[in-house]
Amino acid sequence: MSKQQWINALRKRKYQAFILVFLSFVLLLCWYNYDGNSWTSSLPFSCKLNYDLNFLQDVRLQRKNYSQPDTMNPPRTDVLVMTPWLAPIIWDGTFNIYILNQQFKQRDVRIGLTVFAIKKYVVFLQLFLETAEKFFMIGHKVNYYIMTDRPKDVPNVTLAEGRRVVVLKIQSYARWQDVCMRRMEMISLFTKERFIQEVDYLVCVDVDMRFSDHVGVEILSDIFGTLHPRFYRRQRQHFTYERRPASQAYIAFGEGDFYYAGGFFGGTVDEVYKLTNQCHNAIMTDKANSIEALWHDESHLNKYFLNHKPTKILSPEYLWDNSLGVPEVLRKRRFVAVPKNYAQIRN
Repeated sequence: MSKQQWINALRKRKYQAFILVFLSFVLLLCWYNYDGNSWTSSLPFSCKLNYDLNFLQDVRLQRKNYSQPDTMNPPRTDVLVMTPWLAPIIWDGTFNIYILNQQFKQRDVRIGLTVFAIKKYVVFLQLFLETAEKFFMIGHKVNYYIMTDRPKDVPNVTLAEGRRVVVLKIQSYARWQDVCMRRMEMISLFTKERFIQEVDYLVCVDVDMRFSDHVGVEILSDIFGTLHPRFYRRQRQHFTYERRPASQAYIAFGEGDFYYAGGFFGGTVDEVYKLTNQCHNAIMTDKANSIEALWHDESHLNKYFLNHKPTKILSPEYLWDNSLGVPEVLRKRRFVAVPKNYAQIRN
C-alpha cells in the first residue's frame, strides 16, 4: 500500500468513527426523558419505543406456602387433563389459583365479559351480574359488556373497584336463532371498534346463567373453549355436529376432538376477533346458500375449533346444567344454567 492509499484509508476510518459517535449521541438524547412508561425525546423528532414497559414492574404480593408439585403423582387421574396437542383441560385440582393470580397481577390484565340480553333475556341480568361480582375474576379489572336492545332495563348493580358495566345497544331480531347467529357478528364488530383498546382478554358467555363458584384467571389463554355438559363423556359419532356438506360448519363422521359449548368461549382480544369474524363470515356464506347450521353459531364454533385447536379447554365445571345431576368427576359447579321455560322466554 502506497503512502497516499494509507492516508485515504485512515481518513475513511476516522469518518466512520465520527458517524458512529454522532449516532450514539443522538440515541442518548432520544432516551434523555422517561415518563414512567416509555422513553421520549426532547428533540423535534420522536424516538418513542414501540412497546409498553409496564411488564417490567415488580409486583410483590403476600407469599403463601403451598405443596410442591409432584412429578410422579398427578393431581387428577380420573379425567383427561391434557389434549394430544398439549392444551390443558381445566378441572378442579389441576391448578393453584394463588400462583396464577400472582402471575396475572404482574401483567395487570384487563378482562372483558360479553353477554347478550335481547328481549325477555334482560330478566337474567340481575342475577348474572350479582353472582359475577361474587365469583368472576375476583381481584382483577373487569368490563361487563352488556349487548341489549333494552338499555333502560339493565339493572344497577354495585360493583367492586376496577369493574364497570358497559351497555352496548344492538338490534333485535324476530327469531331467537337469528339472535344466536348474530352474536358472532356483534362480538367481532365491537372487538374491532373498542374491545381491542379496552381489555386484554374476552370471555363470551350466555346470560341465562349464574356463577356459583370461583371462575378466575385459570381459564385465560390465547383461545379457549368449554366441553359441552351433555357430550363430554360421549364418542365423536354421537356429537351433534353439522353433517351436511353444503354448510360451512360441516364436520364429517370420524372427525372431531370434542363437542364445545357455544355458551362459554374466549381468549385474547386478537384471537377472539379471528374466531368470531371467521364464524360470522361462514354463517353469512351459509345464509347466501339458503342453509342454516343445525346448532347455529355453536356449530360454526365447533368447526372453527376443529381447524384452530384451542390452547386451553375448560371442563364442564364451567358450564353445567343441574338437570343433568352431579357426576362424581364434577367436584365444582362454577357456572350453571338458570331454570327457565324456553318457549316462554324466547317468545
